[in-house]
Amino acid sequence: MNGMITTDEGFDLDEVISRMKTYSVTGVVNATTCKESYVLPGEGKRVALLDLGAKKNIARSLNERGCEVTVYPADTKAEVILSTNPDGIMLSNGPGDPKECTEIIKEIRKLYESQVPIFAICLGHQLMALATGADTHKLKYGHRGGNHPVKDLETGRVYISSQNHGYVVDEDTVDPAVAVPAFVNVNDGTNEGMKYTGKNIFTVQYHPEACPGPQDSSYLFDRFINMMEVGKNA
Repeated sequence: MNGMITTDEGFDLDEVISRMKTYSVTGVVNATTCKESYVLPGEGKRVALLDLGAKKNIARSLNERGCEVTVYPADTKAEVILSTNPDGIMLSNGPGDPKECTEIIKEIRKLYESQVPIFAICLGHQLMALATGADTHKLKYGHRGGNHPVKDLETGRVYISSQNHGYVVDEDTVDPAVAVPAFVNVNDGTNEGMKYTGKNIFTVQYHPEACPGPQDSSYLFDRFINMMEVGKNA
């Protein structure tokens, strides 16, 4: 929500409102991503994490499960990531309007077209949807806080989730031949995750690394580990 502080007692309210409506924050992913790649050593699966403004606990959650995690800046080309032959790719959370990330979306499309298992969180979830032809829209108020109920459509179980986003994937624009809804927000029915048809790819809108519940969603990292193992043996 945009706002303005002014010390001018004679300000023109219409002008102020017009300026607030036209103001937007841009370039936030590039401002928050890491400046160069780095590695968290591990003896297990090799995961490439695309840092779109990533919370550190995403890499830590994978590393604690034995994964070697290589963290890449947001502007890294898909060819660079794929050339390392990772067991899996992680697309992180991040700030801002997903539609602003036009160049990143192009690279994510290339990652989608590979056969590497992918797990995406929040902004990564939105960018994967945009990269595969779906659309996103801005929520009126956004979802904030650590107590949002989310339903896993495969099991019917409801989990307590941590959320911090202003945009969501518009389910009506998703081609079922490409992906199907996997999670739904119990409060307002908005999309909370996708499962990609014929691909080892799943995405969630909420934050399993934020320890909601306090451990309700940590199983998603284990699901990703298992998906990499299945992909390796396929």
